[in-house]
Amino acid sequence: MKIKETIEKIKKINIPKESPQVVLTAANEIKNINANVEIRSASKEITEEPGTFFIAIADSDIAINFLNSKPNDLSDEFIYFQINENGSGKLIASHKHFLFSFVSNLLENWLEHDVEKYNKGKWIKPAFKWQRSVFDYFLTQMGRIQRNFNRATYVREMARLGFTHIEVNGLAYPMALESGPKGETYPMFYTYCPALDQFVYSELNKGLYPFYYLSANLNYLKENARLAEKYGLTAGMLCFEPRSVPEEFFVRYPMLRGARVDHPFRSFKPRYNMTITHPKVREHYAEMMHKLLEEVPELGFISIWTNDSGAGFEHTKSLYVGRNGGAYLIREWKDDAEISRLAGENALRFLHTLRDAGKEINPDFRVITRMEPFYGEHDIVWNGVGEQVDIESTSIIARGWEMPYTHPKYPDSKDINGGSIHHQQFDDKETDSILELKDKGALAHFYFSVGPHVMFDPLLGIPSPKLTYQKLKIMCTKGVESLAHQGGSFPPELVPYNINHKIMQLFQFDPDLDIKKAISNIALDWAGEKFSNQLVKAWELAEEAIIGFPNVIPLYSTFGFTWYRLWARPFVPNLEAISKQERAYYEDFMCTTPHNPNNVDLSKDVLFQLTTPEKSRLNVRRIDENVWEPLDEAIKILNEIEKNAEQKLGSKNVIHDQLIRLKALRCWFMTQRNVAVWIVCVYGYMNAANDGDKNSFKGLLKNTINKEIKNTEAVAELLKMDVEFMAITDQGETPLMYGDNLLELLPKRIELMKAHIDDEPYIDPDYIDAYFKLGVKCMKTKYSKDAIEAFKQIIHIDPDFIQAYFGLAH
Repeated sequence: MKIKETIEKIKKINIPKESPQVVLTAANEIKNINANVEIRSASKEITEEPGTFFIAIADSDIAINFLNSKPNDLSDEFIYFQINENGSGKLIASHKHFLFSFVSNLLENWLEHDVEKYNKGKWIKPAFKWQRSVFDYFLTQMGRIQRNFNRATYVREMARLGFTHIEVNGLAYPMALESGPKGETYPMFYTYCPALDQFVYSELNKGLYPFYYLSANLNYLKENARLAEKYGLTAGMLCFEPRSVPEEFFVRYPMLRGARVDHPFRSFKPRYNMTITHPKVREHYAEMMHKLLEEVPELGFISIWTNDSGAGFEHTKSLYVGRNGGAYLIREWKDDAEISRLAGENALRFLHTLRDAGKEINPDFRVITRMEPFYGEHDIVWNGVGEQVDIESTSIIARGWEMPYTHPKYPDSKDINGGSIHHQQFDDKETDSILELKDKGALAHFYFSVGPHVMFDPLLGIPSPKLTYQKLKIMCTKGVESLAHQGGSFPPELVPYNINHKIMQLFQFDPDLDIKKAISNIALDWAGEKFSNQLVKAWELAEEAIIGFPNVIPLYSTFGFTWYRLWARPFVPNLEAISKQERAYYEDFMCTTPHNPNNVDLSKDVLFQLTTPEKSRLNVRRIDENVWEPLDEAIKILNEIEKNAEQKLGSKNVIHDQLIRLKALRCWFMTQRNVAVWIVCVYGYMNAANDGDKNSFKGLLKNTINKEIKNTEAVAELLKMDVEFMAITDQGETPLMYGDNLLELLPKRIELMKAHIDDEPYIDPDYIDAYFKLGVKCMKTKYSKDAIEAFKQIIHIDPDFIQAYFGLAH
């Protein structure tokens, strides 16, 4: 007999009184496939009465009595599932965050299992204790303004797929209240990872932010937490801390000024946080933490990111403007080692403050911090974590932003995005470090991403099922217990065939699954017997292309693709040859500053050299040799069966969906390739020794621009389709997201590329210097009309901004 037949015999589902909400939610999932089920409060003990099924969390009184028989060698994380042919049985989860995902897995994937496997009861250990969303793109970060986004179905989908923990602190507004000088993009960086003071206030900072603003943000957080509770997910937060505060605060309390934490290249005014060395400031944070848990007592963790986006710990080495901070921590005659010790201890004191405040309401509350920013204080912080203060990272054996792993196909390249599908290695030393942390009461959370962040941004639902499995398998085998899924998952309305996270769902309760058979079964379920083999083959070929992609510029594989408007800005030989007015349509929404060399040079960003012509040349060759053939074959396979699939499966089917996404991936790969060619050709032309070489580079660049014109036309056609293949907002374009006006912008891009295709390739080598030299000239001439006009021609901004930037009145 199959489980499906047995579930049809269930007449009553007993659940303990005062159970978490998820127990009722799970019972209703069974009722959805057996409408005759009656759900009621359990009696004092579990009954074996035919047709009576019992669901509970392990800490209920009834479950505790039963669990005395639990095997001694079983971990503290488990599912106990037992079912008889007469419809009786029991389901007990050690933690509420496992229950809904197990029931979903049972009803979706195990209905055809034989009952005999479970009638004597089976203890099931989940593959991972924590599967947490971090920087949840859609629920809390920039994607929360995604068109057609439904929070309720998204949270349900997260629980269904096996997530156990979810971050809930997003802003209720498209942007934060942070402001800055005209032309500055820095306020954009306050839109994500909102700090504690965006939700509640303490007596110290009361009135600093409008009460209506805090109330709206808190309501957004509470609604997310409510949805999480319904499905048993443990809610938590991700904050950049200690974050800067409005200057108004330091007018009140000048002695509490802490570190300057802004990026001096991206910001036009200094930003300071409070000095966390001062006990009054730590009291302020403890009060805010306490208030939040009083409002949302189910909050189970807070993840702290720092030393970025207007946040940082005093005197830590990686602050944007160097070691600096308030007056209470160090003296100027301390050496670097002593400063490192004091800065690290100060950071730990802050983390302990948050933990202790949280534990007063939730004894299980944990604080998590990422290690990368503490490269100057690594040993101090490492030795000080423990007792519910955890670490999250790409690698816990690395120091700082070092990447100890290489590309899976190109071992000479470390250009991989940590946690992405290209990050397929895992050193045994990581396991030793996991155990070291565990002995101290700390967890090690490893970044893992097959979602909408870290790779393929802004594309959604790029399929890589086998690669997903391989990464899960190696981490599980090496002792990883906690995954931090960067970006979270995809809304089911946008990505109905989410194969990567489907594999995650299967793996969580069956890490020994036959992956080839699993992928085949999923394809059979989604595409039917007629098309399943072709779908599997297309996935295999797509993965071959993905592994063949050398990750030209890691920044452009993630948020940089959107920040720098790679699908809106034209690829032309000389970007400055386009007039200010013609560039405005994309420059107004680039997440950049007027003196950022990326405005004219795709190989640079602020003071970073993103790549070189030599690396770009190698990457172009690797793309052309290893990406197009398998990807084009995958697209061809799906193209050939698309019309037939529509007749058999309906207009919205998996073949059509995956075809559009693979075509979009091809366009994305092509733009990445053409970025690399642009760098090769423009620099090659400028450094060429003779006219023959110049003409060669110019001809290749012209050919590439024509490729990008065709590519842009292909993107435009895809945007007219009925598949949401990329992240797009309908609430107005922002520097962090493309707007739904992208289709209107693409013809402008094409027009400019055609108009300037024969321009002489050029990058101003003194772009940054020219900016400051002309700024000084404006100052010396008291902003004479001629000087301002010259400035405008170089950096294309208005004179009000020039005056604001250099801090002088007109």
